[in-house]
Amino acid sequence: MFQAYRLPVDFPGQRKRRSPVEFGVLYEWQMPAGISRPDESRHFLEMIEQIKFAEAMGFKSVWSVEHHFLESFSHASAPEVLLSWIAAQTTTMRVGHGVRLLPYPYNHPIRAAEQAATLDLLSQGRLEFGTGRSATSHELGGFGIDPAQTRAMWEESLQLILKAWTEPIVEHQGTYFTQPPRPMVPKPLQQPHPPLWMSCTSPDSHEIAGALGLGLLSFTLALSIEEVASRIDKYRERIKTATPIGKFINNQTAVFTMTHCAETPELARERAEAGVMRYQRDQIELLCSLLPELKEGSSYDYYDRFVGVDYDKFTYDYLDSKDMIVVGDPERCIEMAKQYEAIGIDRLLCFMQYKDMPHEHTMDSIRLFGEEVIPAFS
Repeated sequence: MFQAYRLPVDFPGQRKRRSPVEFGVLYEWQMPAGISRPDESRHFLEMIEQIKFAEAMGFKSVWSVEHHFLESFSHASAPEVLLSWIAAQTTTMRVGHGVRLLPYPYNHPIRAAEQAATLDLLSQGRLEFGTGRSATSHELGGFGIDPAQTRAMWEESLQLILKAWTEPIVEHQGTYFTQPPRPMVPKPLQQPHPPLWMSCTSPDSHEIAGALGLGLLSFTLALSIEEVASRIDKYRERIKTATPIGKFINNQTAVFTMTHCAETPELARERAEAGVMRYQRDQIELLCSLLPELKEGSSYDYYDRFVGVDYDKFTYDYLDSKDMIVVGDPERCIEMAKQYEAIGIDRLLCFMQYKDMPHEHTMDSIRLFGEEVIPAFS
């Protein structure tokens, strides 16, 4: 008979190290601009095929972003549907929100709690619940959300979600949300609740995740290993004195990285370079889109401050020479993954699906990574 999965309680200062590093896949659900509706359906189904294959190849988790209105970047506007479909097509993979956007009206916290709890029940306790506040003017403006209010709204929304999951009757009176006493059903299978994660892009947010006892989803772009290690250290130090927002501390780190594995370094670059650079440029544009509202200065200053890379040097050779991407033959991919493992990363989230990459090339990368790279960490 199936037994509900009860998460162990962690305490400040306690370090539960996953060794060796564990591998997951992360999806933006990218598609070419101007795609037809039949082709859009085909792309969705091809990505589901990739994810099923990744499970068979030894990847332990799959994560979906949430984005809106970004036609040429991400079609992941309904991650609750995508992850439910994935859960039905897989058996062992953890399914993660990477992340659920909590500022309202992206998602009302009660609806987010209901949907996540239902997914946890249907997947038999495989949900990882990552949250974030969004970072693009196009998306926030499309929902009429004030960028200056997103952090406070995110935190209050998460508090309300936790009440809905853990209390018989949920009631709340706050700055952004008022909830009269009601029973929320269903509750998640994992007790006291699924693992909680936070999306982090700046050094400050890494420390906030630690302070709140949240798992770290480090979605920083194009960082050197040294800078990643520095931010992980800040998180690890801060989590020692955490006041957890949830019922337990999720002392885990996950790092997102652009990945492609092929038989030779030359073939890996030939297949991945265009997708890697297009993704980088898209992300830079999106990250800098809030500058006028936040009065953060120029995009060059912003990018140098938060990412630590000189914008003018942003080339594929620069990324590769500074070990900022995991693209190459199996030997190179193992070498890079070992570097992440050495700085204490628990989960390496591999971004393998680029919007203009043929499906068969993505499948080849997943296969080779599963056959050659993952076994090196068993």
